[in-house]
Amino acid sequence: MILICLMGLLHEGNCVAENASLAAEQSSVDLEIGTIWQVGSGTPLSYRLFPTQLSWRSKEAWGCDVGNSFRLRFRHRLTFQATWIDQGPESHYIALGGSPSIELWDHRERWGITGGAGGGLGLLDSRGVKGGQGQDFTLHWFARAGIEHVVAPGRRMSVGILFQHMSNGGQTKPNPGIDAVGVTLGYSWSY
Repeated sequence: MILICLMGLLHEGNCVAENASLAAEQSSVDLEIGTIWQVGSGTPLSYRLFPTQLSWRSKEAWGCDVGNSFRLRFRHRLTFQATWIDQGPESHYIALGGSPSIELWDHRERWGITGGAGGGLGLLDSRGVKGGQGQDFTLHWFARAGIEHVVAPGRRMSVGILFQHMSNGGQTKPNPGIDAVGVTLGYSWSY
């Protein structure tokens, strides 16, 4: 996406924050629910998790027009996550995380492609099961991508893909960790 912005700079020369629309001047609250499944070989156990994320996204921190058709937007994003662990020895996970929100919107601001990667820390209820998590305190990092659609003024719906890694950062041996990927559905309110 940064390459797209740079191409827009060379082509149009209008990558300035003053070109931001009214939507760029609004923060938003996002509610996302999803299902993610354990992938990889970090643990011999099969995990299935249901994350619920409540996020705050700032107004546009930086942005640029890409030609006459798109706007690339960078925003700050803070997330509180509560996850029900349906399959696995633990039962729940609570976390705080942060990341940039990188968004590419059409010129009418009806559709956008969003993404970002970040991390944070959390707590789960470790049970001492072999292959399970070794302690309650965890670190996590994630990558996400999705599509948002404006359904009403200040309201958006989204569908996305979420990858998340949770582990205790090597504080216990073994440190199995959980790598999980899946889908999310969301609704956003701008203010």
